[in-house]
Amino acid sequence: MTDGTTNPRRWWILMATSGVLGLVVLDETVVGVALPTIQRDLAMSQAGSHWVVNAYLLSFTCFVALGGRLGDMFGRGRLFLSGIALVGLGSLAAGIAPAAWVLLAARALQGLGAAMVFPAGFALATSLFRPEERGLAFGLQTTIAAVFMASGPVVGGYFTEAISWRWIFWVNLPAVAAITGVVWFAWLPTLDRTVPPSIERGPRFDIGGLAALVVGLTAFTVGLMQGSDWGWGTPPTLACLVGGLAILALFVVLELKRAAPLIALDLLRIPAFSGGVAIFFVFQFNKIVVFVFLPLYLQKAMGYSPVASGLPLLLAILPTLVTSLLAGKSADRVGPRRLILFGLAVNGAALVALAVAAASGSYPAIVVALLFWGSVLPFMAVVARRTLMSAVPPAQQGQASGVNLTLQMTGGTMGLALATTVLAATGAFPPVFAMTGFLVLAMLPVAWCAIEGAPGTAGLSKAG
Repeated sequence: MTDGTTNPRRWWILMATSGVLGLVVLDETVVGVALPTIQRDLAMSQAGSHWVVNAYLLSFTCFVALGGRLGDMFGRGRLFLSGIALVGLGSLAAGIAPAAWVLLAARALQGLGAAMVFPAGFALATSLFRPEERGLAFGLQTTIAAVFMASGPVVGGYFTEAISWRWIFWVNLPAVAAITGVVWFAWLPTLDRTVPPSIERGPRFDIGGLAALVVGLTAFTVGLMQGSDWGWGTPPTLACLVGGLAILALFVVLELKRAAPLIALDLLRIPAFSGGVAIFFVFQFNKIVVFVFLPLYLQKAMGYSPVASGLPLLLAILPTLVTSLLAGKSADRVGPRRLILFGLAVNGAALVALAVAAASGSYPAIVVALLFWGSVLPFMAVVARRTLMSAVPPAQQGQASGVNLTLQMTGGTMGLALATTVLAATGAFPPVFAMTGFLVLAMLPVAWCAIEGAPGTAGLSKAG
């Protein structure tokens, strides 16, 4: 039986998975420009309105590792279609939400669907393409996703200004229907390949680990998000922060003892994998901060309309349509280390420059900083994904994708929570961007030590 790596229909599957991954990042980026309007229409506080983004991110973070495990167990193709259905249902519910709590619940449902499709999508691309083609495959995925990500702020701004913010969710529905049709048309038997029988015979669900992750991460995030409103020294805030950290520590202990853990923490012993995961943490951290807080700054501090506040982000992401393919092809030839170091250095410096531009209130300087910031995002994302996925055995790629995405989305969740805290403490946006830039620059020595420079899988550090 063919393994699918030579079947021409794999390109259709790649396009479909790329489209869904695009919807997932669209659901992250499309909301930022609409937050002031949603906050006003649904009578939410500023911190409360940020939960429209973080309800999605938190649900995604809590369940994405489970999505990777379920894909290995029951078939990545079937899980992919199930996740698409949940994304569509959550989008429909978010658009008709009559109250804030309904909108937040619908966003959490969208996040659950995203948690199913994201690891399945990347695992499918890994399994359907040979190692020497994966840089190109991931580059194409990232390019298509970048089209959605780039359109998010302008689409969100247009619908918010011209029609209704509710359409930023309803726009997902025709895309979900079209992508589902493509997957059915191009279905391959290898899409439902599962893990070896030795793994299938183990415990199917790590219920204790999942419960500890959901409760611990939710409590800690609530403490960070609400601390400025509740007071940092109040019992509810301290209970959430201290209790959340304690439960997360318990989660780590449980996972290290499990024969079939929810998150295979032993994968983090592979330097190239752990280094790639750390890069994705700061990648998601800084992406969420920029896509949420820059439109807020432009609307609330500088008085721009939703469309005008989304345009700089569109300009920032447009170069990735070229640099995504460039990064993927370059990684196949020259190896990951230099490319990742380049991406981190330019991205972090651009964020510091964005902080300076925001402090001066210069719109042109903001646009220039964003152009540098966005153009190098693929040198972090595409190259790091190729590095970490190639560093693990094929039978564990679903788990690897789940581990990476859990920590990546934790970066987004923590980024939004910490940025909300910094904004509340300082009352200004430049410190938010400066904090994020310094975090990215701090990753340079981590990348240097963890990731080797040779092209191909031979250059990836292995566990000792």
